[in-house]
Amino acid sequence: MRRRRRGRLSAALLGRSRGGQTSKVHLAADRRCRPLAFVLTAGQAADCPQFIPVLAKVRVPVPGPVGRLRTRPGAVAGDQAYSSRGNRAHLRSRGITAVIPEKTDQAANRKKKGRAGGQPVQHDTELYKERNTVERLINKLKAWRGNATRYDKTPGSYLGGLHLRATMIWIKELAPSP
Repeated sequence: MRRRRRGRLSAALLGRSRGGQTSKVHLAADRRCRPLAFVLTAGQAADCPQFIPVLAKVRVPVPGPVGRLRTRPGAVAGDQAYSSRGNRAHLRSRGITAVIPEKTDQAANRKKKGRAGGQPVQHDTELYKERNTVERLINKLKAWRGNATRYDKTPGSYLGGLHLRATMIWIKELAPSP
């Protein structure tokens, strides 16, 4: 019975495309290009619905004495793929600043509605420039050939490899330099 369940999990996390089976990694990073959370989905899955599950996995220790883990960042920077009313409403309800530009089609639809369309989306352009930390983290993860070429056959082993590489990044960052 376990084998049947594992097979279903693999099918759910491996998508089909012209190139074969694929998977997509959705992740969160801090300003120092360190990974905070991973979510693995099928390759054809859209980015926008994975925003809240990735954000829910973020746990950051608070500096100082032992205390509760921090789960709410001050601001979240994302690219236009994460621009949606649902994501913005979720961030607003938690008191998090959204630094996500509006898609051009969303802006056009809003303008088409006139006054009923609401105000344009505001975001801090200086803070948005730091969004490249996620891209740099992806490059660090792909520096390990196993993650870059996706040799792992199962989603579980691939996610394990991502966690291993993330641990290596954190250890290297926290180790005292000679």
